[in-house]
Amino acid sequence: MAAFDPSLDKDVWKESVDFERSVVTVGVKSYNEGTPKLQLSRQNKRADGELSFAKLGRLTKEEVEKVLPLMQKALESL
Repeated sequence: MAAFDPSLDKDVWKESVDFERSVVTVGVKSYNEGTPKLQLSRQNKRADGELSFAKLGRLTKEEVEKVLPLMQKALESL
């Protein structure tokens, strides 16, 4: 099996929601023109204002309420 090639990983659709301490992104990605797949990711806001990737982990009720509609929109691209 060949190594992962980032140039073959394409964003089909992507939208983010900004929260007080993080940004959650819902996206649809396709690798090497393969089957599109849903991807959820989180970036935490550091003290200096920069974003750093983190495990998505658990979601608060507020996050779920904002992310679920984006997941519904993402379905159209799957």
